[in-house]
Amino acid sequence: MTVQLAAQSAKAQARMGHMDQVQSILDHGYRLLAKHEHPTRPENHFVIDPTKWDFYAMDCYWMVGDNKRAAEHAHEVIRLSKRPDGAEKSPMRASEARFALAVVSLRNGDVEAAAEWTRTALAINRKSVAPLSMIADEVTAEIQRLYPNDRAARSIVEVIASTRKSFTQG
Repeated sequence: MTVQLAAQSAKAQARMGHMDQVQSILDHGYRLLAKHEHPTRPENHFVIDPTKWDFYAMDCYWMVGDNKRAAEHAHEVIRLSKRPDGAEKSPMRASEARFALAVVSLRNGDVEAAAEWTRTALAINRKSVAPLSMIADEVTAEIQRLYPNDRAARSIVEVIASTRKSFTQG
């Protein structure tokens, strides 16, 4: 429980833009996590799944604009979300990581990569509308902030809008 509280505290500090506190809290949470044994049933909501720590860190880093660390953790989330046979065991987590990579790509000036990450993020079979909508909104906000008149970037917004429309119709 303490580890999860540290993760949520780090996310709150990230939303407020407090990078120093984010780093300190993430470091503290990681040290706490290292003291725990790996759970036999990580899907149990009453235990911390150690593989989720990269997910929390990814969220915090892209929120405060540390694109390099956000991308590193996002790639690790995607890697950890795959089974040995290549199938995704955590499709929502991987999808959110792909959206984070879309945001980082936009910030790095790579609209084409952002479009591909967005398409891949939206192509998953299992969709939880609320989390996907929230992070898709972040991609849209970055496009409006960085590329308000870019035709290729606007096409990303259109893909998001179309997918969102299918959520309400399906």
